[in-house]
Amino acid sequence: MAIKEVTVENLQSEHICCAISDKKGECGVASKKAWLQERMSEGLVFKKLDVRGKVFIEYVPAEYAWCPVDAEGYMYINCFWVSGQYKGHGHAKQLLEECINDAKAKGRRGLVVLSSKKKKPFLSDAAFLSYKGFTVCDTAAPYFELMYLPFQESAEQPKFKEVAKHGKISEKGIVLYYSNQCPHTEKYVHLIKEIACERQLNFTLIKIETTKQAQESPTPWTTYGLYIEGEFITNEILSDKKFLKILEEKGCIDKPEEKVKEKESKQ
Repeated sequence: MAIKEVTVENLQSEHICCAISDKKGECGVASKKAWLQERMSEGLVFKKLDVRGKVFIEYVPAEYAWCPVDAEGYMYINCFWVSGQYKGHGHAKQLLEECINDAKAKGRRGLVVLSSKKKKPFLSDAAFLSYKGFTVCDTAAPYFELMYLPFQESAEQPKFKEVAKHGKISEKGIVLYYSNQCPHTEKYVHLIKEIACERQLNFTLIKIETTKQAQESPTPWTTYGLYIEGEFITNEILSDKKFLKILEEKGCIDKPEEKVKEKESKQ
């Protein structure tokens, strides 16, 4: 099946493969397309199977990666996704080969990508990458792994910047970093903000809007990073229910059963 490249010229008319669409009235699709258009001026490439589905790869010279890494000369895979009915048909291999061939043609040292020790939502699958020859070149707390595929054995290994290695920030309270790399974020971060404000929690929302900000970020996955009392919690884009569950687990709000017990004790 044909691979199609999404460019500045056809971006507005193309389906960009993610799980939501313009027809559902989500502002996130427009935000994602605006983000892509800006990044394309920096060399970002978006290739997809020519279908309406989540079968795509996007990559960019690592000097412009929205990830706090030192990987000069490499090509950074920003997002790589094959799902649903398209799994198991060789499409992931096909897309990765497109990326490898393009990176070699552009004189890149190799590929680098963000993954995790155990499979995490939105992060590339370490098992598949290992099978394709990628190896871990650096780690960042609590579970991030930087994997690379060098084209020559002598190529210098990429690494995380020091700011992103420790899974900690100095700010207290609840801090949420996000960007428009994913069309889901714009909607869900504001749901999270509403919940925090309703409960009068100490909440800070930080939107990453430039490549420089992304490369200086304390969170390796700059699409979404939640911290509570200075500790990294998750990169998963949270629904309201999942956010409330985390708040309960971390003692930021009372658990429902605790409220019942308190009410009973007063009676």
